[in-house]
Amino acid sequence: MAFASPMPSQQFLWDVFQKVDRDRSGYISADELQAALSNGTWTPFNHETVRLMIGMFDKQNNGTVSFQDFGALWKYVTDWQNCFRSFDTDNSGSIDKNELKTALTSFGYRLSDWLVEMLVRKFDRIGQGTILFDDFIQCCVLLYTLTASFRQYDTNQSGVITIHYEQFLSMVFSLKT
Repeated sequence: MAFASPMPSQQFLWDVFQKVDRDRSGYISADELQAALSNGTWTPFNHETVRLMIGMFDKQNNGTVSFQDFGALWKYVTDWQNCFRSFDTDNSGSIDKNELKTALTSFGYRLSDWLVEMLVRKFDRIGQGTILFDDFIQCCVLLYTLTASFRQYDTNQSGVITIHYEQFLSMVFSLKT
């Protein structure tokens, strides 16, 4: 599925929604969305990224997205696609460690080179030292979620927290990822 800006008409979104909703349930499941999305390669869109996105827009809390929420999901993916393209400066269709560092710095993160390299290794599913579009979304969403959770304990914004083991486990297991 190709995404384009600006926001398309309701009729266009309905037509796309109906094509994606293969079982005609009136809802889009993670499997249906995964089959419809493209990361620019001939590999399936990362299932974990799809699960994260469904979770973000699943207002019924049943693992699916209704048509009412599909427009927001469409805009979300389109915005990420535009963001990805703006940082893929060599137009390779993937983000290397330098492009990722530039992206994360522009988002306000000040991460060391070794941590950026670790993120690339963690989210590089194809073993090329780069991150594809779908994995870029997952990386950024996970980093944002972890940072937000950390900030709950970093009340003076020093970048350092002291927590007990159970607080750490509570922090990790309560994440919406």
